[in-house]
Amino acid sequence: MFSPIDASSSRKTSRRAFLAAAATLGGGLYFSYMAIFSKKSATAEAGTKPVSSQTPQEVDIVEFTDSGERKETVHVPKVVKSENEWKQQLSPGAYNVTREDGTEMAFTGEYWNNHEQGLYRCVCCGTALFSSDTKFESGTGWPSFYQPIAEENVEKIDDATFGMRRTAVECTRCDAHLGHVFNDGPRPTGQRYCMNSASLKFVKKA
Repeated sequence: MFSPIDASSSRKTSRRAFLAAAATLGGGLYFSYMAIFSKKSATAEAGTKPVSSQTPQEVDIVEFTDSGERKETVHVPKVVKSENEWKQQLSPGAYNVTREDGTEMAFTGEYWNNHEQGLYRCVCCGTALFSSDTKFESGTGWPSFYQPIAEENVEKIDDATFGMRRTAVECTRCDAHLGHVFNDGPRPTGQRYCMNSASLKFVKKA
């Protein structure tokens, strides 16, 4: 059994230990929070997503005139920009589709019912992607083509989102999401490149 003096001394010692531990823990949490906050602030000031410091990857694409004339294959660096730079360049709809893998509503895009002759370029970097010569009526409400203007200018990516197995299509030069490709198109390829109008910029043939 403890005397009143011993009990008081024990309580004081325990209280000091508790306060010291609390101060240490609080200080640790404070500095951890400040470190996280500083990283978030630095990232936000830089453009919300840090851009890799590595040398941009280079790719081969085929150049075309606005009239659709094939030129030469060129070796060029990928177009790499921060999210803020893309947002300043693109409309909200184009940004959502090309940089966030969005999909516009069927029958609402600018080009789904376009029948004019011309070239469809990437809205982000201007790379030639499709010709009106391969455009066809798919009945889906999205501009559809049975082949790209040059295989080098597009990339096919496995897409397992929404519980489906699909093949997404991206621009080789800037990685812009364009749409998807399916094996239910017309001859001669049997493919349907189902694209978002927001990812394209149409150049009418002179």
